[in-house]
Amino acid sequence: MTTTPAAPLPLLVLGQGRDLRTERGVECPGDLPAPSDPDLVARARAAKAALGDKVFVLGHHYQRNEVIEFADVTGDSFKLAKEAAARPDAPWIVFCGVHFMAESADILTSDEQTVILPDLAAGCSMADMAAIAQVEDCWEQLVEAGVADQVVPVTYMNSSAAIKAFTGRHGGTVCTSSNAKTALTWALDEKGGVDGKGKVLFLPDQHLGRNTWARDLGGSLEDCVVWDPHRPMGGLTVEELQAARMILWRGHCSVHGRFSVEAVEAARAEIPDVKVIVHPECRHEVVELADEVGSTEKIIKTIAAAPDGTAWAVGTELNLVQRLAQEFPKQRIAFLEKNVCYCSTMNRIDLPHLVWALESLVEGRVVNPIRVDEQVAADARRALDQMLALPGETSKD
Repeated sequence: MTTTPAAPLPLLVLGQGRDLRTERGVECPGDLPAPSDPDLVARARAAKAALGDKVFVLGHHYQRNEVIEFADVTGDSFKLAKEAAARPDAPWIVFCGVHFMAESADILTSDEQTVILPDLAAGCSMADMAAIAQVEDCWEQLVEAGVADQVVPVTYMNSSAAIKAFTGRHGGTVCTSSNAKTALTWALDEKGGVDGKGKVLFLPDQHLGRNTWARDLGGSLEDCVVWDPHRPMGGLTVEELQAARMILWRGHCSVHGRFSVEAVEAARAEIPDVKVIVHPECRHEVVELADEVGSTEKIIKTIAAAPDGTAWAVGTELNLVQRLAQEFPKQRIAFLEKNVCYCSTMNRIDLPHLVWALESLVEGRVVNPIRVDEQVAADARRALDQMLALPGETSKD
């Protein structure tokens, strides 16, 4: 049986177009300042100054420098959502990131606060690889296969609010790239422990799930199966599901999935004494060859603590790698992949969009508010609260 591959989500022109069928319900009205406007930086500064403490701007590490310049706080997705929640006196939270991050901030902030995403078309290809209808279908098929009662769902932070809500409804948890080991250990302990018979349905990034199981928990790759949402029963047999410990959703990061064994080998051949550091969203064979593996925050901290004169080939988003090279000029910092590898959706948040959002607030208009359905938010909050209740400091990273 053959199936037609799902059409890719549209990338809408700046501030134009609509496609309400997408997971994000994209609608981007409004006129934007021209990117070539020579006064754009001055306009952003003036608007932010006029708003004062009423606005709090969050900037994800993968944002371009022209946006990071105006961020009150920079960080990874969950850190930024928590920072927003810690500013209850700021009625407007401008989140320079992607849609699932703004959703998490809306879930964690108060009803008196409004989270704004400067471009609603700033999504995440990984998050969009797991649509809620597909995940609900998957669970029904796990029930039919007789294994659902052995399964605890764990979703990566890089997922929609609807997927987090699904996880909360089914007694699971959320994880970050920092605490994935803790989250998987907890999930397996719910069903008899790492050495038991329980299973995890890991959404939506197969690589983080596989790397955590094999590298951090010492599991076998043979215990992992990949659920393909475009094939009946995920392309698996009942026997394969019964034998599996990790049911990995067929999803990946379009940036980190590009890094290859060949790129690691080339870096070692071309850069004397180089250390390779990569994100755990990279493919397993790449992670196995790296000297260091860690979240975005760990990559930054590792390089910041490294001695002058050391050489690093970094396998993560290019904006961040370039920023690290600027901040630590006494180290030799190179991008692991020779081909340009920006996060195309993250880069949709640019200075024209930020200026538009800020100036609209000055004029008394709130554009692109992110509001998660009340019931979805409650179910998602249950999964997020479970993550925060996990043991160990890494649960708070």
